[in-house]
Amino acid sequence: MLTTRADPAPLHGDPETPLASPYRAIFAAPGTTSFSVAGLLGRMPLSMMGIGIVTMISQVTGRYGLAGALSATLAMSAAVLGPQVSRLVDRYGQRRVLRPVTLVSLAAATGLLLCVQQKAPDWTLFVFTGVIGCVPSVGAMTRARWAEIYRGEERRLHTAYSWESIVDEVCFIFGPIISIGLSTAWFPEAGPLFAGVFLAVGVFWLTAQRATEPAPHPQQKGAEGASALRSPGLQVLALAFVATGAIFGSVDVVTVAFAEEQGHKAAASLVLAVYALGSCLAGAVFGLLHLKGEPSRRWLLGVCAMAVSMIPLLLAGNLPLLAVALFVAGLSIAPTMVTTMALVEAHVPRTKLTEGMTWTGTGLAIGVALGSSAAGWVVDASGAEAGYVVPVVSGALAVAVGLLGHRRLRRPAPNREGQRERDDNSGVGEHQDGEQPVA
Repeated sequence: MLTTRADPAPLHGDPETPLASPYRAIFAAPGTTSFSVAGLLGRMPLSMMGIGIVTMISQVTGRYGLAGALSATLAMSAAVLGPQVSRLVDRYGQRRVLRPVTLVSLAAATGLLLCVQQKAPDWTLFVFTGVIGCVPSVGAMTRARWAEIYRGEERRLHTAYSWESIVDEVCFIFGPIISIGLSTAWFPEAGPLFAGVFLAVGVFWLTAQRATEPAPHPQQKGAEGASALRSPGLQVLALAFVATGAIFGSVDVVTVAFAEEQGHKAAASLVLAVYALGSCLAGAVFGLLHLKGEPSRRWLLGVCAMAVSMIPLLLAGNLPLLAVALFVAGLSIAPTMVTTMALVEAHVPRTKLTEGMTWTGTGLAIGVALGSSAAGWVVDASGAEAGYVVPVVSGALAVAVGLLGHRRLRRPAPNREGQRERDDNSGVGEHQDGEQPVA
């Protein structure tokens, strides 16, 4: 059984406030506050752009089918291009890669807004939306910085990943509200426009902070230069996250449809915010705990909890009960995500860490697109309440992947362990797979 206990003593700061000290301690390192705030701003488009496009298109054209197709195009494009961008970041550094790809993404977003305003043909909308997908995974960039700063310090890194999970949920609580609010209260293009502003400010501020930027690792030959996805453990995590993403995507769609059936469509955003709030609070508490036991077992328990928490959604007959059920369901999200990042860090070589973290986001993006489509089909065919079958089935698939791949997650990558052993002993030498250590 998984056991936890509160951190017995603060790492830094006032000993009378032990609960706050783990978070205070991770921000003691120079530059951490600045890159964390920059990462928050740069991640806002993650929750603003897709819903902003849906709101914009539905207001301008009234065509929800087109709006949904463009949103799916954005998700799939990001799923395909994101890992490639992160792979380049591992080779050449964050500053050299993120700034140009961000400018490309912003130019594509500008083109999309102009085409919508000028009522250009539909195919132009798909072209520009597809290019927007090269937007960098800012969350992976900030997590890579934490990993660089607290390498080998598992407790502090656990707290740092928990903090990043909180930031993710804050984005998902406020991002859609800001995007929808701007597009409906100001002008249709306002939501995607301000998503682009957040992206530009966040990325350029983040990349201006060179002191905390992880060192790049030049391209290597043979197996050493292969994709991080060759790691068996990462394959399990990415595949499980496809099913997990299907949970998120289907819950969003079905909840909006359910609220509309109840005659309170606008309340859907508040109900979904409660879902994210549950995850946010769980992430905050999770970062204060000193956990024992295997991370792989903890991850599997988290996936099972996420799956089981979907079942009560089938029984919620009104919005208040649905909000309570979603809040409880949200409690398992952040702890599972935090543990996932720890497993990625353990199974992927340092030279491919940013790419490895991005692959989990890619799995989520693919799952969101699939889950949204499946949920929409079920809602159209059988109604909103029946639509909650989709997240239940998606959770079951995630559990199946976790059970079948659990053994792979229990075996850290040999080159990872080899690197750590050499770091502890002498700090020099080569990995077991021949990879050079990173200073």
